[in-house]
Amino acid sequence: MSNILIIKHGSLGDLIQANGAIKDIKEFYGNRKVFLLTSAPYSIFMSECPYIDGVIIDKRLPRWNLFYLNNLKKKLLRYDISKVFDLQNSSRTKFYRKFIIKNAEWSSTETSLEPGQNKNDFDQDPVLDRMEIQLKKSGVDTEFTKNIDLDWATTDISRLLKQYANNEYILLFPFCSGKHQNKKWPYFRELISEIKKDYKNKYPILLAPGPQEIEEASKLNGKVVLDDNKPVNIKTLVSLINKAKFVIANDTGPAHMAAHLNSKGITLFGHHTSAKKVSIERENFKPIQVEDLNKLSANKVFEKILQNIDL
Repeated sequence: MSNILIIKHGSLGDLIQANGAIKDIKEFYGNRKVFLLTSAPYSIFMSECPYIDGVIIDKRLPRWNLFYLNNLKKKLLRYDISKVFDLQNSSRTKFYRKFIIKNAEWSSTETSLEPGQNKNDFDQDPVLDRMEIQLKKSGVDTEFTKNIDLDWATTDISRLLKQYANNEYILLFPFCSGKHQNKKWPYFRELISEIKKDYKNKYPILLAPGPQEIEEASKLNGKVVLDDNKPVNIKTLVSLINKAKFVIANDTGPAHMAAHLNSKGITLFGHHTSAKKVSIERENFKPIQVEDLNKLSANKVFEKILQNIDL
């Protein structure tokens, strides 16, 4: 029996958002195996996803590296793929369709367009709406595409909580990748002062940095959560978010986790994109959208916290 391939290279937030679609694909195809082609940083995490039968790592080397591309093509041939769900919809995956996985049926943005519809216009729709349309075009029922279940991605964090927070805590993500500094709100230090002044240290303020963010986190007036002096893994991160009293984050992977865990919290958006387009707003998780993050004061953000947090 032939198999199904899903392509989603990243980022972490994008993979979190794709979990509902991945579950729908797996349930639709029943006993056919579903494989995920993704980037190395997410391979261990996604290998534990119960809707995936195996993870294939794509190093995404330059397309002029014919030796790598030929090896990738040979590797994928061994998986007997008859259907590809391209959830990345990038120029790279378009190239793969033409040269690497040529004989399989493809589902992509381009196969989802209505006659006369422009891809650029389609791409302005919310990302989960686009995934839903894409799956429906292939006849896949979409019960979970917009109702993402991350229960599988949690783990026991009682040991860490004993170390960093006895009871409830506020979790902050003031970080951004180096490539997306325009997503970074600059006033988390001032916000921490506002929170501590108002709540009198009622809620510990925790920060869970990645490997390149530990030094930055240590300069803020909060508790830096590490596991054996190393950044926590993704499942621990999901669990920290899931148990938090309130989450405050830039537009990054942890914000998408918080949204789809239906955690209470807020995320901060500048002009780089809209909260609607990335499908991040939920019943308990709200965006603050402004034109210029540098002009969004800590006081304004704290007012939004007071409106949404359960005292």
